[in-house]
Amino acid sequence: MATATCTAFSGVLEATGERVGQRVLLERVGFLAELSRELTGALVAARWDEESLDVLAAGVDGQGEALPSKGWMAMRRLNWPQDVPSPAGVYVSDRVRRGVEEYAARTLRLALHRRSIVAAVLATWPADPWRRTEAEWTALRKLLPAGVSGAEIRNRTRQIRAYATGHGRLPAGLCVLEGPPQVAPQVLLAAMDRQQVTLHRVDAATARLRVKLPLHAAPATGRDWAWHVIDIRLPGTIAPDAVLHTPTLRPTPAGRIAVDLPHSRPVTATKASGHTVALGFDWGVNTLLTGTLGRLTGPGQARRVVTDGRPLVFDATTISAALHRLRGHREHLAAKRDHYRALAEGLGSPHRAWAGHLDRVRVLEAEHARVCARIRHLNAALARAAARWAVDQAVALGASVIYLEDLATLEARGHRKGNARLSGQVRGTLAETIRHLAAKAGIAVVTVPARGTSKLCPGCLNTLTHHPAPDRLSERGWKWAHCTGCGLSMDRDHAAARRIVSRGLLAQTHTTTERTTGTRTIRTTIDATVALVRRPKKTTRRLRRQRHTETAPPRPAGPKTTKGKRHPTPTRPAGPHARRTRPAAEQAPGHQTSRRTPDARTVPATTPTGVVQRPAGHDTQTPAATSGPVPGHGVPAPHRTGQDPLPSGRVRLSRRTCRRRTRAAQRTGFHHLHTTEVHPLTPRFGPPGGNRRRPRRARKAWKPQAHTEF
Repeated sequence: MATATCTAFSGVLEATGERVGQRVLLERVGFLAELSRELTGALVAARWDEESLDVLAAGVDGQGEALPSKGWMAMRRLNWPQDVPSPAGVYVSDRVRRGVEEYAARTLRLALHRRSIVAAVLATWPADPWRRTEAEWTALRKLLPAGVSGAEIRNRTRQIRAYATGHGRLPAGLCVLEGPPQVAPQVLLAAMDRQQVTLHRVDAATARLRVKLPLHAAPATGRDWAWHVIDIRLPGTIAPDAVLHTPTLRPTPAGRIAVDLPHSRPVTATKASGHTVALGFDWGVNTLLTGTLGRLTGPGQARRVVTDGRPLVFDATTISAALHRLRGHREHLAAKRDHYRALAEGLGSPHRAWAGHLDRVRVLEAEHARVCARIRHLNAALARAAARWAVDQAVALGASVIYLEDLATLEARGHRKGNARLSGQVRGTLAETIRHLAAKAGIAVVTVPARGTSKLCPGCLNTLTHHPAPDRLSERGWKWAHCTGCGLSMDRDHAAARRIVSRGLLAQTHTTTERTTGTRTIRTTIDATVALVRRPKKTTRRLRRQRHTETAPPRPAGPKTTKGKRHPTPTRPAGPHARRTRPAAEQAPGHQTSRRTPDARTVPATTPTGVVQRPAGHDTQTPAATSGPVPGHGVPAPHRTGQDPLPSGRVRLSRRTCRRRTRAAQRTGFHHLHTTEVHPLTPRFGPPGGNRRRPRRARKAWKPQAHTEF
């Protein structure tokens, strides 16, 4: 099941065939949404007390029968909607009231979870509100429902502490601690039947929605309601075989009609345990996801997790920088808006500058809304791209489960500079998107505890020390981790990803599944070392040629012949483009003209230390060892043995080497740099203040002329 947000641009009146534009259609949908919000808010406020929440939590009515799962039916079984009549002079059909009651029931049922947490915290209120003892934590955990994170406990404790500080006593419950929840202007069409709404699919890209909308803000009779036919353009994320369900209508601040269209398709159920190949991902700031592949090997108690050591990195540096900049701009606009509003309130309406300040407030509010919309769009795009990448990596590597760290299990210990950027990431949306896409691919998604994943070494479980990264030696040492026990040195997020995949695979039998949402979690921590298995080397061209030479039959003596070739290749005749050779008298002793002989290879020259060898280049102290073309484009580069120091002479790289580096640059995004044979730079001299536009050729050295005195 998933929900796609579509947009309704226009409609048609079914009775007359009149076309309804977007502005008029938005106005009529707004009438129905505002009416629904008013009735839902009144019903929630009427039943916002501890007795009503106790009845909902018990799940039985006055006769002792279980309440139905549908919210509007449960509300009518309890006779609660009778407390909220329709507005005077407004006609509201029974189907519209169904949507109102369903919205109110969902809102009240969501409050039951918060109520249970508040009740447990109040029942075990500590002697010191700022710090609980071990016994107080144990008593609190016994009363809390399953799956409550430390962040929820901390937030509710702060809320109760603030109430006690202001009122001098503890609250009696959630209804005293909080007011009635706010409801949004939206219409839940799913609770209505065919007398109010119908939906069917026209083709693979279009769906037709028939809904009865009010023609006025306060419809007095049934004649003030009319059927509207709205064609909805389906996005590409909805498969042609997906089943469409009744949507929800809501007007947006941008002046559009949002249609939240649920759709479902059957997928294969994923198993909670029994996985052998998994992917573990660690959250980061710029590298939003850093993962690694883990494989479970060994029988019984001798099980261990091995990895190939290859990191999988989703680098979101560019979009993270844009989001960070937009957040700063948003806060700046909000501060200016509040400043001008305070100035306007201080001056008052008779003052001549009062209206100018209010105009500035309206301009800043519009700009603030646009920046917020931009941030939302970037967050959604980032979440979709990262989730798609993670699932594609799992499918390509044959993993059957993805392990993510549950950041809700962490509790803050102080503040540091990067917390603002960490809290601004879209990790919740990204995790939900990964679960949705992984379910389509038949891959399970499980969260594991995050405490200590970056603290210990995945190879020996010793404490890691942090050092500056090799590419950023001038920065503080937090990104790069080093182990003094086993000598492991790698990226900190990559080391954490190894421990995450190890925790998931070793504790997969302790996986728990939440009944309502289907979210899978591992709360048991099992720490073990992760073994590193070397990846098999790729078959290079030289190795393939060597294997072919060993297995191929011996070639017969004589000139090389190919299919259709009956005679050897004739010698190239001498001409103007033939290679010129030196006379024998001018050649160096021991020189061979043919480059095929062993003596014609490049003779290595020794460096002053006499330890490292380098290819012979343009050296002014030693004579040239070879003649003919210099190794460059089209000529194989000389083979270098041992360590490869910087050559003293400039040598052209072979065409094969240039192609390899070009392909590497296209793959990694870094331009290749290499030295080529270039002419030395000629200094340009000239008279001071002379003509600065010089030709390509270097001018002759300027010599000051002798001045003659007259």
